[in-house]
Amino acid sequence: MLAVDNRVIMVSGANRGIGRVVAAGLLAKGYRLSLGARQPEALADLADQGAGRVLTAAYDALDPASATAWVEATLEGFGQIDGLVNNAGALRHASVEDGADEDFEHLWQINAMGPLRLTRLALPHLKRCGSGRIVNIVSLAGKRLRNDNAGYAMSKFAALALTHATRRAGWQDGVRVTAVCPAWVATDMASGANVATGEMIQPEDLGELVATVLALPNNASVAELLVNCRFEDML
Repeated sequence: MLAVDNRVIMVSGANRGIGRVVAAGLLAKGYRLSLGARQPEALADLADQGAGRVLTAAYDALDPASATAWVEATLEGFGQIDGLVNNAGALRHASVEDGADEDFEHLWQINAMGPLRLTRLALPHLKRCGSGRIVNIVSLAGKRLRNDNAGYAMSKFAALALTHATRRAGWQDGVRVTAVCPAWVATDMASGANVATGEMIQPEDLGELVATVLALPNNASVAELLVNCRFEDML
């Protein structure tokens, strides 16, 4: 496994849900963190705990300029980028038959274009370190469809394609990219799901899986990590 040393990991959407748990777990393991969120003030407690190891920045997946500013702030504060966790995402309903164009576009911009922009900006620095890591928090909705929410699934299928395209682009320079594809996770985003909270994936368990793939050596690459909370034949 890779030593933590002074590795710097960027985590988007780190103020709540999966992102918050991932950030707290990585901090406990000794990483330096650059945390992006629409409300960076919500990250103040993690910054206090980090004692100089945590940088917080405003990041909105709908605002390309904020992605650029966040990456620049990370480089100014830490001088390097060793990993990127594309976690920021959105969930809203948009079906084929009656979904509004603006809902499809909203999901596309946040779930597909947001990770693409951050990947483009971070990739040269991830290549430079020789063991760069990207984890894209996708969803099992990026692998199959269980309902009529086509807009969400389309955006997550795109995020999965981005994962494989980035693996190809960065492989020779030691960049390894993993799509973590969970079913329902017990966070606010899962409210209204037809699965009881206690039967969902617990965010702390998902956080451990993210930490594991970030630490795997170059010769143990995991392209897709499917994590379900119920039985499905094809998964």
